[in-house]
Order: sequence, then structure tokens, then C-alpha cells
Amino acid sequence: MRRIALIVTAVVVPVVLALVVVVRVVGAGADAPPAEVARSSAPQRADLPVLPVQVPPVTPAAEAACPAVMKGLPLELMGEQSRRVDSDSPFAYAWGDPPVVLVCGVDRPAGWVVGESALQINGVQFYVDTHDPDATVWTAVDRPVYVEIRVPASIDSAPVTELTTHIAKALPYQEPRPGQ
Repeated sequence: MRRIALIVTAVVVPVVLALVVVVRVVGAGADAPPAEVARSSAPQRADLPVLPVQVPPVTPAAEAACPAVMKGLPLELMGEQSRRVDSDSPFAYAWGDPPVVLVCGVDRPAGWVVGESALQINGVQFYVDTHDPDATVWTAVDRPVYVEIRVPASIDSAPVTELTTHIAKALPYQEPRPGQ
């Protein structure tokens, strides 16, 4: 008897729940309108203003390496849509508002010198600069070019973590070279 009750519970409960969902989505009857599906409230790319991004001059090393980084960057990062940027380099990209900004081919971070440690995420080493109260600047320091990801101070490291896999695939490892 107990076995039958368990079987009935295992089969009937999911079927009843599925029927309830169908009735709620389709409607209670022929006269009832179907349920409305809510649209995402996240701003779309066209809705976000163009973001000015300061970049260093493009170097031959950036010309050689950065196209691989830029190719295939996600249109959405941590639920935030990509947005247009205005920069003197084709190697800048941004998502959301407040923006997460990636720039490939930046200069070696001034604060990253011998004795300063780097933080490794998914096989990519980053120098992390927290001096700006509005943003944390993560710079990949173990690739042929430096890749900077500027994250608003109100956001954790999740966007950086998501982008590390892409950076690691796009650029080969290179022994880090901190300044003197």
C-alpha cells in the first residue's frame, strides 16, 4: 500500500503541477486571454548612450594580438548588454550601465612592480588596482599585450572571471614582466 502511495505521489504531483502551469499560461478557458510574458527590463544596446573610452595609442603588438581578443567577445556580460564606445582604438568594448570596460593593448600598470603580487583567475594573472574609488582596474599581465578590464566599484569580480576564459583562449601565456 505504501509503495502505491509513493508511485501515485511521484506520478500525479508532477502532472498536476504541469497542468496548473499550462492553465495559468494559456488561460482558464477559451474566453480568458493568455498570460502575458514580461519583457526584460535590461536596457538594449541601442538604448545606452555611446561611451567615450580613453585608450593609449595602438602599438604593433596590439595590432597583432588584440583582434583575437575582440573577436567573439560576448554581446551580453553578466546580464548586461554590450554598448557602443567612442575611442581612438578598435580594441575597446563595454557592457552595461554603469559600464564594465575592456581595453586591449594598454600600457603595463604603473603600480605593478617587482614585489607586487598578481591574482590568478582561471589561468590568467591580473594586477588589481583599487586606488580609484569608483572602479577596480584588473589588468591581465601574463599575455603578449596587457588587457585591462575596468569594473565599477559597486560590482564584484564576476565580469572579470567570465572574461578570463576568453582572454586565455585568445592570447597565449607569456611570463609576466613587472616594472622595476
